Amino acid sequence: MKYYIISGEASGDLHGSNLIKALIKLDPEAQIRAWGGDLMKANGATLVKHYKDLAFMGIWAVIKKLPSILRNLKLCRNDILDFNTDALILIDYSGFNLRIAKWAKINGFKVFYYISPQVWATRENRVKKIKRYVDKMFVILPFEKEFYKKHNYNVEYVGHPLLDVINVYKSNPDFYIDNNLTEKPIIALLPGSRKQEIKAMLKIMTSIVNHFESYQFIIAGAPSVDKCYYENFLFNNSNILFLENQTYDLLNHSHAALVTSGTATLETAIFEVPQVVCYKTNPIFYRIVKKIIKVVYISIVNLIMEKKVVPELIQNDFNKVNLIAELNKILLGTDRINMIENYILLKEKLGKNGASKKTANIIYKLLKNNEVDCQ
Repeated sequence: MKYYIISGEASGDLHGSNLIKALIKLDPEAQIRAWGGDLMKANGATLVKHYKDLAFMGIWAVIKKLPSILRNLKLCRNDILDFNTDALILIDYSGFNLRIAKWAKINGFKVFYYISPQVWATRENRVKKIKRYVDKMFVILPFEKEFYKKHNYNVEYVGHPLLDVINVYKSNPDFYIDNNLTEKPIIALLPGSRKQEIKAMLKIMTSIVNHFESYQFIIAGAPSVDKCYYENFLFNNSNILFLENQTYDLLNHSHAALVTSGTATLETAIFEVPQVVCYKTNPIFYRIVKKIIKVVYISIVNLIMEKKVVPELIQNDFNKVNLIAELNKILLGTDRINMIENYILLKEKLGKNGASKKTANIIYKLLKNNEVDCQ
Protein backbone atom coordinates (compact mmCIF):
# COMPACT_ATOMS: atom_id res chain seq x y z
CA MET A 1 0.00 0.00 0.00
CA LYS A 2 0.95 3.65 -0.36
CA TYR A 3 1.43 5.92 2.66
CA TYR A 4 1.97 9.69 2.60
CA ILE A 5 3.29 11.10 5.90
CA ILE A 6 3.63 14.78 6.80
CA SER A 7 5.68 16.12 9.71
CA GLY A 8 7.20 19.57 10.09
CA GLU A 9 9.54 19.25 13.07
CA ALA A 10 12.45 17.22 14.43
CA SER A 11 10.26 15.39 16.96
CA GLY A 12 7.80 14.48 14.21
CA ASP A 13 10.69 13.14 12.11
CA LEU A 14 11.71 10.93 15.03
CA HIS A 15 8.24 9.55 15.71
CA GLY A 16 7.48 9.32 12.01
CA SER A 17 10.59 7.21 11.46
CA ASN A 18 9.49 4.71 14.10
CA LEU A 19 6.00 4.59 12.60
CA ILE A 20 7.55 3.90 9.19
CA LYS A 21 9.56 1.01 10.62
CA ALA A 22 6.40 -0.46 12.14
CA LEU A 23 4.42 -0.03 8.90
CA ILE A 24 7.10 -1.68 6.77
CA LYS A 25 7.25 -4.62 9.16
CA LEU A 26 3.51 -5.13 8.62
CA ASP A 27 3.55 -4.21 4.95
CA PRO A 28 6.96 -5.02 3.38
CA GLU A 29 5.80 -3.74 -0.03
CA ALA A 30 4.82 -0.35 1.41
CA GLN A 31 5.58 2.75 -0.65
CA ILE A 32 6.09 5.81 1.52
CA ARG A 33 6.51 9.47 0.61
CA ALA A 34 7.07 11.96 3.39
CA TRP A 35 7.61 15.50 4.54
CA GLY A 36 10.04 15.05 7.42
CA GLY A 37 13.74 14.59 7.95
CA ASP A 38 16.80 12.39 7.78
CA LEU A 39 15.39 9.74 10.14
CA MET A 40 12.26 9.17 8.07
CA LYS A 41 14.38 9.00 4.94
CA ALA A 42 16.81 6.53 6.54
CA ASN A 43 13.93 4.25 7.49
CA GLY A 44 12.45 3.92 4.03
CA ALA A 45 10.57 7.09 3.07
CA THR A 46 11.12 9.07 -0.11
CA LEU A 47 11.60 12.59 1.22
CA VAL A 48 9.63 15.32 -0.56
CA LYS A 49 10.47 18.22 1.75
CA HIS A 50 12.82 18.49 4.75
CA TYR A 51 11.47 19.97 7.97
CA LYS A 52 14.47 22.33 8.06
CA ASP A 53 12.76 24.21 5.23
CA LEU A 54 9.55 24.44 7.24
CA ALA A 55 10.78 25.45 10.70
CA PHE A 56 9.71 28.94 11.71
CA MET A 57 7.66 30.32 14.57
CA GLY A 58 5.97 33.53 15.67
CA ILE A 59 3.36 35.70 14.00
CA TRP A 60 5.85 37.83 12.04
CA ALA A 61 7.69 34.78 10.73
CA VAL A 62 4.38 33.34 9.51
CA ILE A 63 3.46 36.57 7.73
CA LYS A 64 6.91 36.85 6.16
CA LYS A 65 6.83 33.23 5.01
CA LEU A 66 3.21 33.26 3.80
CA PRO A 67 4.09 32.98 0.07
CA SER A 68 6.35 30.03 0.88
CA ILE A 69 3.60 28.39 2.97
CA LEU A 70 1.11 28.73 0.14
CA ARG A 71 3.61 27.25 -2.34
CA ASN A 72 4.24 24.33 0.01
CA LEU A 73 0.52 23.65 0.38
CA LYS A 74 0.14 23.57 -3.40
CA LEU A 75 3.20 21.34 -3.78
CA CYS A 76 1.88 18.97 -1.13
CA ARG A 77 -1.60 18.70 -2.64
CA ASN A 78 -0.23 18.04 -6.11
CA ASP A 79 2.25 15.46 -4.83
CA ILE A 80 -0.46 13.57 -2.93
CA LEU A 81 -2.59 13.48 -6.08
CA ASP A 82 0.31 12.25 -8.22
CA PHE A 83 1.22 9.59 -5.66
CA ASN A 84 -2.44 8.60 -5.21
CA THR A 85 -1.85 7.49 -1.64
CA ASP A 86 -3.94 4.89 0.18
CA ALA A 87 -3.47 6.73 3.47
CA LEU A 88 -2.49 10.23 4.50
CA ILE A 89 -0.83 10.20 7.92
CA LEU A 90 -0.37 13.58 9.63
CA ILE A 91 1.98 14.11 12.57
CA ASP A 92 1.22 17.16 14.76
CA TYR A 93 2.24 20.36 12.82
CA SER A 94 -1.36 21.54 12.98
CA GLY A 95 -1.29 24.83 11.04
CA PHE A 96 -0.23 23.06 7.86
CA ASN A 97 -1.66 19.61 8.47
CA LEU A 98 -5.24 20.62 9.24
CA ARG A 99 -5.39 22.47 5.93
CA ILE A 100 -4.12 19.41 4.12
CA ALA A 101 -6.57 17.19 6.05
CA LYS A 102 -9.52 19.26 4.86
CA TRP A 103 -8.39 19.13 1.23
CA ALA A 104 -7.55 15.42 1.39
CA LYS A 105 -10.88 14.42 2.92
CA ILE A 106 -12.83 16.42 0.33
CA ASN A 107 -10.80 14.67 -2.38
CA GLY A 108 -11.56 11.19 -1.07
CA PHE A 109 -8.32 10.28 0.72
CA LYS A 110 -8.27 8.38 4.03
CA VAL A 111 -6.87 10.69 6.71
CA PHE A 112 -5.12 9.56 9.90
CA TYR A 113 -3.63 11.88 12.51
CA TYR A 114 -0.81 10.62 14.75
CA ILE A 115 -0.03 12.94 17.70
CA SER A 116 -2.89 15.36 18.17
CA PRO A 117 -2.55 19.11 17.77
CA GLN A 118 -2.78 20.79 21.17
CA VAL A 119 -6.41 21.77 20.72
CA TRP A 120 -6.94 21.27 24.44
CA ALA A 121 -4.60 24.21 25.08
CA THR A 122 -5.82 26.75 22.57
CA ARG A 123 -8.43 27.18 19.81
CA GLU A 124 -10.60 24.31 20.98
CA ASN A 125 -12.95 24.98 18.07
CA ARG A 126 -10.44 23.15 15.84
CA VAL A 127 -11.94 19.93 17.17
CA LYS A 128 -14.83 20.50 14.74
CA LYS A 129 -12.38 20.40 11.82
CA ILE A 130 -10.69 17.31 13.18
CA LYS A 131 -14.02 15.49 13.54
CA ARG A 132 -15.00 16.47 10.02
CA TYR A 133 -11.76 15.77 8.18
CA VAL A 134 -9.82 13.14 10.18
CA ASP A 135 -10.91 9.50 9.95
CA LYS A 136 -8.89 8.35 12.95
CA MET A 137 -6.97 10.31 15.57
CA PHE A 138 -4.18 8.67 17.61
CA VAL A 139 -3.40 10.50 20.86
CA ILE A 140 -0.30 10.14 23.04
CA LEU A 141 -1.18 11.96 26.27
CA PRO A 142 -3.38 10.31 28.91
CA PHE A 143 -5.82 13.22 29.29
CA GLU A 144 -6.42 13.64 25.54
CA LYS A 145 -8.82 10.69 25.23
CA GLU A 146 -11.16 12.22 27.80
CA PHE A 147 -10.83 15.63 26.17
CA TYR A 148 -12.01 14.29 22.81
CA LYS A 149 -14.69 12.17 24.47
CA LYS A 150 -16.16 15.42 25.77
CA HIS A 151 -16.54 16.42 22.12
CA ASN A 152 -18.14 13.08 21.13
CA TYR A 153 -15.11 12.02 19.13
CA ASN A 154 -13.67 8.55 19.63
CA VAL A 155 -9.87 8.61 19.51
CA GLU A 156 -7.24 5.93 20.04
CA TYR A 157 -4.85 6.36 22.99
CA VAL A 158 -1.62 4.58 22.01
CA GLY A 159 0.79 5.81 24.69
CA HIS A 160 3.70 8.18 24.24
CA PRO A 161 6.18 7.35 21.45
CA LEU A 162 9.07 8.76 23.48
CA LEU A 163 8.88 5.64 25.63
CA ASP A 164 9.73 3.57 22.54
CA VAL A 165 12.64 5.84 21.64
CA ILE A 166 14.17 5.95 25.11
CA ASN A 167 13.56 2.22 25.64
CA VAL A 168 16.01 1.35 22.82
CA TYR A 169 18.57 4.00 23.81
CA LYS A 170 21.99 2.58 24.70
CA SER A 171 24.13 4.62 27.08
CA ASN A 172 27.66 5.55 26.03
CA PRO A 173 29.93 4.37 28.88
CA ASP A 174 32.75 6.58 27.56
CA PHE A 175 30.65 9.74 27.33
CA TYR A 176 33.01 11.82 29.50
CA ILE A 177 36.16 10.58 27.79
CA ASP A 178 34.82 10.87 24.23
CA ASN A 179 33.84 14.49 24.79
CA ASN A 180 36.85 15.57 26.90
CA LEU A 181 34.63 16.47 29.84
CA THR A 182 35.78 17.18 33.38
CA GLU A 183 34.37 15.37 36.40
CA LYS A 184 32.23 18.38 37.34
CA PRO A 185 28.49 17.57 37.52
CA ILE A 186 26.65 18.57 34.36
CA ILE A 187 23.86 21.09 33.91
CA ALA A 188 22.28 20.51 30.48
CA LEU A 189 20.96 23.40 28.41
CA LEU A 190 18.18 22.45 25.99
CA PRO A 191 17.24 25.72 24.26
CA GLY A 192 14.85 24.36 21.63
CA SER A 193 15.03 23.27 18.01
CA ARG A 194 14.46 26.54 16.12
CA LYS A 195 16.83 29.47 15.72
CA GLN A 196 14.25 31.92 17.09
CA GLU A 197 13.90 29.84 20.26
CA ILE A 198 17.63 29.34 20.68
CA LYS A 199 18.34 33.05 20.34
CA ALA A 200 15.67 33.92 22.91
CA MET A 201 16.63 31.23 25.41
CA LEU A 202 20.41 30.78 25.38
CA LYS A 203 21.36 34.36 26.16
CA ILE A 204 19.64 34.11 29.54
CA MET A 205 20.51 30.45 30.15
CA THR A 206 24.24 31.11 29.70
CA SER A 207 24.15 34.33 31.76
CA ILE A 208 24.10 32.34 35.01
CA VAL A 209 27.14 30.14 34.33
CA ASN A 210 29.58 32.11 36.47
CA HIS A 211 27.28 31.65 39.48
CA PHE A 212 27.75 27.87 39.34
CA GLU A 213 31.47 27.36 38.87
CA SER A 214 31.45 23.88 40.39
CA TYR A 215 29.27 22.67 37.50
CA GLN A 216 29.87 22.38 33.75
CA PHE A 217 27.15 23.63 31.40
CA ILE A 218 26.60 21.76 28.15
CA ILE A 219 24.36 22.93 25.29
CA ALA A 220 22.44 20.21 23.45
CA GLY A 221 22.57 21.07 19.76
CA ALA A 222 19.38 20.60 17.72
CA PRO A 223 19.74 18.52 14.54
CA SER A 224 17.95 21.21 12.53
CA VAL A 225 20.45 23.97 13.42
CA ASP A 226 24.07 24.26 12.26
CA LYS A 227 26.77 24.11 14.90
CA CYS A 228 28.17 27.52 13.89
CA TYR A 229 24.94 29.22 15.05
CA TYR A 230 25.65 28.20 18.65
CA GLU A 231 29.12 29.78 18.67
CA ASN A 232 27.49 33.16 19.39
CA PHE A 233 26.54 31.85 22.83
CA LEU A 234 29.74 30.13 23.94
CA PHE A 235 31.59 33.40 24.73
CA ASN A 236 34.94 31.54 24.92
CA ASN A 237 33.84 30.37 28.36
CA SER A 238 35.49 27.04 29.21
CA ASN A 239 32.52 26.19 31.44
CA ILE A 240 30.07 26.27 28.50
CA LEU A 241 30.40 23.35 26.11
CA PHE A 242 28.47 22.24 23.05
CA LEU A 243 27.48 18.72 21.99
CA GLU A 244 25.78 17.69 18.79
CA ASN A 245 23.51 14.62 18.35
CA GLN A 246 24.11 13.42 21.91
CA THR A 247 21.07 14.74 23.76
CA TYR A 248 20.12 11.43 25.40
CA ASP A 249 23.69 10.75 26.52
CA LEU A 250 23.79 14.28 27.87
CA LEU A 251 20.55 13.86 29.81
CA ASN A 252 21.65 10.44 31.04
CA HIS A 253 24.70 12.04 32.68
CA SER A 254 23.19 15.37 33.81
CA HIS A 255 22.61 16.50 37.36
CA ALA A 256 20.06 19.14 36.32
CA ALA A 257 18.74 20.84 33.18
CA LEU A 258 17.35 24.13 31.88
CA VAL A 259 14.81 23.22 29.23
CA THR A 260 12.74 25.18 26.72
CA SER A 261 9.07 24.23 26.96
CA GLY A 262 8.19 21.42 24.54
CA THR A 263 8.82 17.72 24.06
CA ALA A 264 12.26 18.05 25.67
CA THR A 265 10.66 18.65 29.08
CA LEU A 266 9.11 15.18 28.93
CA GLU A 267 12.35 13.58 27.71
CA THR A 268 14.18 15.21 30.61
CA ALA A 269 11.58 13.89 33.06
CA ILE A 270 11.77 10.32 31.69
CA PHE A 271 15.54 10.45 32.28
CA GLU A 272 14.71 11.65 35.83
CA VAL A 273 16.77 14.86 35.53
CA PRO A 274 15.50 17.73 37.72
CA GLN A 275 14.71 20.69 35.46
CA VAL A 276 13.62 24.29 35.19
CA VAL A 277 11.23 24.83 32.27
CA CYS A 278 11.78 28.09 30.38
CA TYR A 279 9.86 29.95 27.70
CA LYS A 280 10.24 33.35 26.04
CA THR A 281 8.93 34.66 22.73
CA ASN A 282 8.05 37.89 20.91
CA PRO A 283 6.07 40.09 23.38
CA ILE A 284 3.24 40.79 20.91
CA PHE A 285 2.94 37.10 20.00
CA TYR A 286 2.96 36.18 23.70
CA ARG A 287 0.13 38.61 24.50
CA ILE A 288 -1.96 37.13 21.69
CA VAL A 289 -1.30 33.54 22.83
CA LYS A 290 -1.97 34.39 26.47
CA LYS A 291 -5.47 35.57 25.57
CA ILE A 292 -6.40 32.31 23.83
CA ILE A 293 -4.51 29.67 25.81
CA LYS A 294 -6.67 27.68 28.20
CA VAL A 295 -4.26 25.54 30.21
CA VAL A 296 -2.78 26.34 33.61
CA TYR A 297 0.70 25.02 32.75
CA ILE A 298 2.89 25.10 29.64
CA SER A 299 5.09 22.07 30.30
CA ILE A 300 3.87 18.61 29.30
CA VAL A 301 5.13 17.24 32.62
CA ASN A 302 2.85 19.48 34.68
CA LEU A 303 -0.08 19.00 32.30
CA ILE A 304 0.09 15.22 32.56
CA MET A 305 0.50 15.27 36.34
CA GLU A 306 -2.17 17.97 36.69
CA LYS A 307 -0.04 19.83 39.22
CA LYS A 308 3.19 21.80 39.42
CA VAL A 309 5.99 19.25 39.36
CA VAL A 310 8.59 21.35 37.54
CA PRO A 311 9.01 25.15 37.87
CA GLU A 312 8.02 27.23 34.84
CA LEU A 313 9.69 30.55 34.07
CA ILE A 314 7.64 32.22 31.37
CA GLN A 315 8.30 35.45 29.45
CA ASN A 316 9.31 38.22 31.91
CA ASP A 317 9.71 35.71 34.74
CA PHE A 318 12.42 34.04 32.68
CA ASN A 319 15.32 36.19 33.84
CA LYS A 320 18.74 35.73 35.40
CA VAL A 321 17.66 36.27 39.02
CA ASN A 322 14.75 33.81 38.88
CA LEU A 323 16.75 31.24 36.94
CA ILE A 324 19.54 31.23 39.55
CA ALA A 325 17.00 30.85 42.36
CA GLU A 326 15.08 27.99 40.72
CA LEU A 327 18.22 26.12 39.68
CA ASN A 328 19.61 26.30 43.21
CA LYS A 329 16.41 24.68 44.52
CA ILE A 330 16.79 21.58 42.33
CA LEU A 331 20.53 21.02 42.72
CA LEU A 332 20.13 19.75 46.30
CA GLY A 333 17.45 19.21 48.91
CA THR A 334 13.77 18.33 49.09
CA ASP A 335 12.71 20.07 45.86
CA ARG A 336 15.07 17.80 43.95
CA ILE A 337 13.90 14.65 45.73
CA ASN A 338 10.20 15.51 45.28
CA MET A 339 10.68 16.19 41.58
CA ILE A 340 12.34 12.84 40.96
CA GLU A 341 9.61 11.03 42.92
CA ASN A 342 6.98 12.72 40.74
CA TYR A 343 8.90 11.72 37.61
CA ILE A 344 8.49 8.08 38.62
CA LEU A 345 4.72 8.57 39.00
CA LEU A 346 4.67 10.35 35.63
CA LYS A 347 6.23 7.35 33.88
CA GLU A 348 3.65 5.06 35.46
CA LYS A 349 0.92 7.35 34.17
CA LEU A 350 2.32 7.25 30.63
CA GLY A 351 1.93 3.47 30.59
CA LYS A 352 3.77 0.93 28.48
CA ASN A 353 5.74 1.52 25.31
CA GLY A 354 4.67 0.44 21.81
CA ALA A 355 2.91 3.57 20.48
CA SER A 356 4.35 3.27 16.97
CA LYS A 357 3.48 -0.42 16.69
CA LYS A 358 -0.08 0.09 17.96
CA THR A 359 -0.68 2.98 15.56
CA ALA A 360 0.74 1.09 12.57
CA ASN A 361 -1.33 -2.00 13.40
CA ILE A 362 -4.60 -0.06 13.51
CA ILE A 363 -3.88 1.89 10.32
CA TYR A 364 -2.86 -1.24 8.42
CA LYS A 365 -5.87 -3.22 9.63
CA LEU A 366 -8.33 -0.47 8.70
CA LEU A 367 -6.80 -0.08 5.24
CA LYS A 368 -6.56 -3.80 4.59
CA ASN A 369 -10.18 -4.35 5.54
CA ASN A 370 -11.23 -1.10 3.85
CA GLU A 371 -13.12 -0.06 6.94
CA VAL A 372 -11.76 3.29 8.11
CA ASP A 373 -13.56 4.24 11.30
CA CYS A 374 -15.08 7.51 10.11
CA GLN A 375 -16.69 9.75 12.70
